[in-house]
Amino acid sequence: MSDPYLDILGQRIRARRRELKMSQESLAHEAGLDRSYVGRIERGEHNLTFVSLVRICRAMGCDVASLTNDLPKPSKTEGARAGAVID
Repeated sequence: MSDPYLDILGQRIRARRRELKMSQESLAHEAGLDRSYVGRIERGEHNLTFVSLVRICRAMGCDVASLTNDLPKPSKTEGARAGAVID
């Protein structure tokens, strides 16, 4: 059973790759990663390292924030404890 956040991140990586009309193989090559590793990441089966995420983002021409926005989505109580203003 995979983590829901890894599922979401994997879906975002796959969607971005498909927008760019890149194959998993070409993404893996550009990022210096194994194709099967990229497949496991996209399916949410592997907890990738930050360095791997940076390599994937660099290969796709995007920043890490564009793929991780709202991950995790803070709850109202967490934001209040951190001193954030929540609408």
